[in-house]
Amino acid sequence: MKQKIDSIEQTFHYEKGVITLKNGIGSIRVPKGFKYLNPEQAEKVLVDLWGNPKSENITLGLLLPENQGVLSQKGYVFNIQYDEIGYVEDKDADDIDYDELLTQIKEDTKTENSERTKEGYEAITIVGWAATPFYDKEKKILHWAKEIKFGKASENTLNYNIRILGRKGVLVLNAIAGASELPLVQRDLSKVIDIVSFNKGYTYDEFDSSIDTVAAWTIGGLVAGKILTKVGVFAILAKFGKIIFLAIIGFFGAFKNKIMNLFSKKSTDEEIATEHNEIESTSEEL
Repeated sequence: MKQKIDSIEQTFHYEKGVITLKNGIGSIRVPKGFKYLNPEQAEKVLVDLWGNPKSENITLGLLLPENQGVLSQKGYVFNIQYDEIGYVEDKDADDIDYDELLTQIKEDTKTENSERTKEGYEAITIVGWAATPFYDKEKKILHWAKEIKFGKASENTLNYNIRILGRKGVLVLNAIAGASELPLVQRDLSKVIDIVSFNKGYTYDEFDSSIDTVAAWTIGGLVAGKILTKVGVFAILAKFGKIIFLAIIGFFGAFKNKIMNLFSKKSTDEEIATEHNEIESTSEEL
C-alpha cells in the first residue's frame, strides 16, 4: 500500500517561486520550505482523492510543506481560494468582543444543526477558538482558528483561516488539518501570511466608493463564517496511512461524510464497507 501511495504522489508536479493566480487578481510567492500544486491537480486531490464535492470555487491551488505529500498521514495543507464578495469594511475590527462572538457562533451552530440533521448530515459542535482572531489593520490580513467536532468523530478538526482583504474580495488560505496539527500550522504561519500580492486594480487601498461594491460582511462577519456557502471549509475526520476521510461544509454549513477508497472504485455500498473493514484490520495488525 505504501508503494501505491508513493506511485500516486509521484503523479503530481509541484512548483516553486512566484505563481500567477489564474483569475488575474495577483500572485503568490511560494515560501522557502514549501511547494505549490496548481488548480487542476489540486482539484483532483480535493475531489477525487479526498472525496469533496466539486464546485466552481473549490481551489486556486494547494500549498504544503515540501517534505510532505497530499496523502501524508501527518501534516497540513493550505487550500487557496478567492471569493469576490466585494470590499470588506474593517471599521468594526477594534470593537469586536471575540468571546461574545464565539458564544453567538456556538448558538447559531446549534440552530443550524436542526437543518443539517433533517437533511441527513451530522451535527457539528464549535469547541472553541484554537487561535483567537487577529486582524492586522496595516496589512489588511485577518486570521483565526476554530476547533470543531463533527458528529462523534474521535478527532476534532482544525479550521485555520487566513483572509487577505482586497478591493473586490478576499483571498482565502484555509488550512486543512486535524486539531493535533495546530502547533505545526502555528509554527509555519509567519512563513505564509505575507505571500499574496494583489495586482494593480485589486489592492485594498484602490477602493473607489463611486464604482466598487461594498461587501455585506465586515471583519466580524468573516470570522463568524457568514460566507461558508461560497468558500469551502474542509475538515479531516480521521487520518490513516492507507485511507483519508474528508468532508466539506456546504449550504447552511451542512456536513456530510465522504469516504473515498484510494486504490479502487467500488460500485456498491456493501463492497466499500467490506474493503474498509479489511483496511481497518490491516491497520490493527500493523
